[in-house]
Amino acid sequence: MSPRTNDGEPERERPPAGQNPEAASATSRETSAPPADETSETATEAAADPAAEIASDGEPGAESSAGGEPGAEAPVAEGDGVDVRVAAVRRVAAAGRRWRSVQLGACAAMLAVAMTAGAIAFGAARDGGSVPVAAAAAVSPGLLADGDLDAGITSLQAHLRTQPKDFGGWATLGLAYVEQARTKGDPSRYPQAEQALKRSLELRADNDQALAGRAALAAARHDFPGALKYADQALEQNPYSERALCSRVDALVELGRYADAEKAAVTADERRPGVPVFTRYAYVHELRGDVATARRVLERALAASSSPGDIAYVATQLGQLVWNQGDYTGALTYYARALAADENYLPALEGRARAQAANGRPGEAITGLEHVVARFPLPGPLVELGELYEARGEQGDAAKAEDQYTLVDAWTALARANGVNADLDTALAAADHGDKAAALRAARAEWDRRRTVHTADALAWALHVNGKDAEALPYARQATATGYRNATFLYHRGVIERATGHAEDARTHLSAALKLNPGFSSEGAREARSALKTLEADK
Repeated sequence: MSPRTNDGEPERERPPAGQNPEAASATSRETSAPPADETSETATEAAADPAAEIASDGEPGAESSAGGEPGAEAPVAEGDGVDVRVAAVRRVAAAGRRWRSVQLGACAAMLAVAMTAGAIAFGAARDGGSVPVAAAAAVSPGLLADGDLDAGITSLQAHLRTQPKDFGGWATLGLAYVEQARTKGDPSRYPQAEQALKRSLELRADNDQALAGRAALAAARHDFPGALKYADQALEQNPYSERALCSRVDALVELGRYADAEKAAVTADERRPGVPVFTRYAYVHELRGDVATARRVLERALAASSSPGDIAYVATQLGQLVWNQGDYTGALTYYARALAADENYLPALEGRARAQAANGRPGEAITGLEHVVARFPLPGPLVELGELYEARGEQGDAAKAEDQYTLVDAWTALARANGVNADLDTALAAADHGDKAAALRAARAEWDRRRTVHTADALAWALHVNGKDAEALPYARQATATGYRNATFLYHRGVIERATGHAEDARTHLSAALKLNPGFSSEGAREARSALKTLEADK
């Protein structure tokens, strides 16, 4: 069962790729064991270290982003190094929003730590729902937590030096680079992933591993039509390819084809029941407003999870699901379970901070989000932290909030410089805290590419802040048309209905937003209450 994004984003942050072979299907059907994916399946799930390319047949592969000999490991700062880079980004960002190309080049490496392959879907991260699943992990998060990936990629490199015609090994390496870009923020791995997957297909054009890898790479770049095409090609070769089945669901979700995504999730559940499929199945049902099924499926996924990474991921998804329904105590319980499995799991840390803020503990929330953005300054937590600073209103908080919003601008510029489509991120952040005209341009561009509830909401809100409420209203209605229970969407619709003279509808949807999740946003909830008070006075 079933991001999450969105995709792409951010990054709630990814469905795990590991699977409990004993797991029952999402719908509790008896399912015979399908054939396993071909050779290198296990190796694929063990590879994603930031290593340089491998020489093949005497010809050098793509150069490492760090330069040096083929097979040398590209340096990636850890621990204090990450803090140094983030501090440097903050110094650059403090100069304001006037970014020159030389500045972008100078700090691109600093902000690389914040870049994810899927470019975490900011809207989903902010509204607390499940992350769009397009940024699905190619490699088991359990392996990430266990520290086996570096050893896996090193072993794979050695193997490919001696066996350069191993098409499965090249497919594994390509998937590893996709995962590397997503988890450690190095978008330079995309061309390397593309080269490795291309080499695999040159050696064997019909191998489903490389085709599924191409689907994952396309989704990471937010090329969802391409992701669907490659997933379908992979499934023609191997109808039981777990990665291809999951990528197909991801692509359909991110294209807004929800009925098709639900059918694809059922098919995936029939063929390869397990944690990766369960999480997608749940998300598809959540988008259709079936929260009860989504929760039941995620609970089953949690019961089927065995690795710390899978437990952390699924427990976090449950936390986000119940938070979105206003159950902050339940959310904190799930986040605690996630952090017991992996105390450094950032989506759980971010979710816990959001739940703490909604539960009347803003001081703890600020401390938690400060910890998160010190490691990964991504749009969702940056905006959340900025709004919490504004709500607190202590001396210096206004400047601190502005610093967070400026960092969002820096992130967006650098994402685009590295080939990541960041229009959804731009539209949502800029609409409330930046260039409103740029927000509208970005939202229109994203809507032209894919028509999801998230892009409909982003376009509606961007139109609203630019004074185009009559044009915004149909999009606001479309954002809530699937039954997706999202307080932010209801709030946006209510505000737009008020601006267009639909006072009764505005009262209905503003009240619904606050009833569903009264702490959905420190700023939005405050404005919703104020608007309702005015509407009641005007009766």
